[in-house]
Amino acid sequence: MKTKTKLTLGLWFLFIIILIMGLTGTHYIYKMGRDSKTILKDNYESIEYAKVMLQQLDELQGKDPAKIQTALILFKKNLKLEKQNITEVGEKELVDEINLSFMQLTQNSLSPELILSIREKLFKLSEMNMQALVRKNNTAQKNAEQAVIYISLLLAICIMVCFSFIINFPGYIANPIRQLTEGIKQIANKRYDQRLHFQSGDEFGELAEAFNSMAKQLDAYENSNLAKILFEKKRIETIINNMHDPIIVLDENSKVLFTNPQAISVLGSKNEYLLGKHAPDVALVNDLMRTLLGGQFIGKELKIYANGKESYFVQEVFDVNNESKTLGKVIVLKNITKFHELDEAKTNFIATISHELKTPISSIKMSVKLLEDDRIGVVNAEQKQLIHNIADDSQRLLKITAELLDLAQAETGNIQLSFRKTKPQAIVDYAVNAIKVMAEQKSLQLKINCSENLPMVNSDMEKTAWVLVNFLSNAIRYSPTDSSVEIDVYNDNNEVVFAVQDHGKGIEEKYRGKVFDRYFKVPGIDKTTGGTGLGLAISKDFIEAQSGRIWVESELGEGAMFAFALPVA
Repeated sequence: MKTKTKLTLGLWFLFIIILIMGLTGTHYIYKMGRDSKTILKDNYESIEYAKVMLQQLDELQGKDPAKIQTALILFKKNLKLEKQNITEVGEKELVDEINLSFMQLTQNSLSPELILSIREKLFKLSEMNMQALVRKNNTAQKNAEQAVIYISLLLAICIMVCFSFIINFPGYIANPIRQLTEGIKQIANKRYDQRLHFQSGDEFGELAEAFNSMAKQLDAYENSNLAKILFEKKRIETIINNMHDPIIVLDENSKVLFTNPQAISVLGSKNEYLLGKHAPDVALVNDLMRTLLGGQFIGKELKIYANGKESYFVQEVFDVNNESKTLGKVIVLKNITKFHELDEAKTNFIATISHELKTPISSIKMSVKLLEDDRIGVVNAEQKQLIHNIADDSQRLLKITAELLDLAQAETGNIQLSFRKTKPQAIVDYAVNAIKVMAEQKSLQLKINCSENLPMVNSDMEKTAWVLVNFLSNAIRYSPTDSSVEIDVYNDNNEVVFAVQDHGKGIEEKYRGKVFDRYFKVPGIDKTTGGTGLGLAISKDFIEAQSGRIWVESELGEGAMFAFALPVA
């Protein structure tokens, strides 16, 4: 039986119960009403008619002819109404006798004997109807009590039947739903061995069959390779979604397969505008996507405005291959904002400390210079040596603080450059004069190859000369005694190249790519002759700030050649 049929039958059952109660109550109410009407209409009216006729008899005994005539008319009228309201046994005969006596009364000039006879008969008529009224009232009362008993009995039966219906019928409908809900919860918990068994042939039975079939298919699916693959895919997606670095996955046709929330944030788009879309088409309306696909920032720092602030990323691209077949690629933006902020904090710290150290170091130098003056006082040879060492260390500290200040200036991007057209010869002369004494102390010969006809460069004279001084001082420091350092300046394709060649031990190939990094020192160099590892890094910043190039060429055991090139003015 279908569930709809069950519900329909249940509602029809309740409707029939209500109908039986209604019809039974209506029947007994109608019966009591009918009995009451009979009492009022039949007997009570007969008593009223008799009462009126008795009153008219009293009027007939008067002496006013008008009142006597009116009393006769009213008596006759009520007698006629009584004839039409005969209800009791013997009442008709009694009314006929009253009528006959009334006719005789009108013919015998209102005989007192006839009036008395009629009065007795009217009393008898009233008594007859009064007794009938009492009898019928008792009958009606008995019927009412019987109706109350029958209705109460029927009501008790209906209440028990309805109570049983209310208790059992909802469970008959709800129990299968509850079992189905429990089964669905088990399926949601991946317990695919769950089965439902309904004996009814209604929709719940069909639903149980469909549920069991679904559970069976899910069980087979869960144990299949596809399910394992999809599970791994879901796990990888969850991992990627929880990564802090933006990730974009493309297929072999450059369609966007996946983007995590971080990638959506930096791209400034919505997921529905990215997934399944051709990446070059997205790049037409998205500058960052166009930049990422261009590949010019792979391995380089990329500044992106994201999450309400400027963030820094490094782009990496990984190709996904399978047996020499490209399946797609993964674009990863490593978030280096935190490191950038730490580096900035470090730069500010270095700049502050260097600036604070510069004043006391200068004061120390001044004090040492005063100690060297004999006018302050005569010192012995050992004291002179100590003062000389203090002077050297102070000069070294002052140089380090100057380099740190220059580094801080370069790192913050606040390099102050004063551009003007400068002759390359002037830069060389400035640098050579600065390190001439240092070269003479090691008996080094400076060989300069610089033509006065070279084109001028648009540069900052002091910072460019500082770079050349740094190259020369390094060359002198690492060159053997009684050797030479060559300075070559020449024009090369609208650039003026400044090159410094030494004849030291040279630099291994694995270190050549790091010599311009901050704080890097080539391993194996004597710490007493080595610098801070900042000079070349600052040199690179100064030259690149002037749109120039800087590089090194070296072979182990053959010395090193450091060079930079500036564009022709």
